[in-house]
Amino acid sequence: MKKLFVMAACALLVACSSESTPANTGVYMLLDTSGTYTEELQKAEQIIRYTLSRLDATDTFAVARIDTGSFSEKDIVAKVSFDDRPSAVNRQKRLFAQQVSEFVDAAEPSPYTDITGGLLQAVEFLNEKDTGTKTILIFSDLKEDLQEGYVRDIDVELEGFEVIALNVTKLRSDNIDPREYLQRLEEWQGRVEKTGGDWRVINDLDGLEGIL
Repeated sequence: MKKLFVMAACALLVACSSESTPANTGVYMLLDTSGTYTEELQKAEQIIRYTLSRLDATDTFAVARIDTGSFSEKDIVAKVSFDDRPSAVNRQKRLFAQQVSEFVDAAEPSPYTDITGGLLQAVEFLNEKDTGTKTILIFSDLKEDLQEGYVRDIDVELEGFEVIALNVTKLRSDNIDPREYLQRLEEWQGRVEKTGGDWRVINDLDGLEGIL
């Protein structure tokens, strides 16, 4: 009898655990639109379409631009929480892809690059959706350039988040002094891991397979 009681209690604990932890996925992708980086947006669109193909019912996906001040809902280009019906999911994916395509075609360069503000917005968005896994994709050269007066010297709480830097292109100055490129990567890794986040850099976009 005691053994049966223990087994039943364990089963109940497992059931409660599975109920409290959502199994769905949340992805928030930040697109750098500064300077000549807008020329890379066609490549970003391919990544977005790939990500769409990997997501399914009840998952959440959002794409936002990085511009002068990115801590704002207005910078979200497209967002969706997928239905649990396959037919509805397919319609949602087509609409999402169309919205992104229209943005890429009309995107204009931003004079500044508020990556930290974009991260803050991504964290707020995914925490509100309360998905089981939370992934932030940053499509950028990771060179933050803030307009005078903007304050971003703050820690972004990333416990439970995976942050993946994509297509971290090298600037002209990096070719002269590669230490600048390596330092940018090191600084962002330190910021992410300082508050409990997981950091990864993927420049070979074939490496995206298997992540989501």
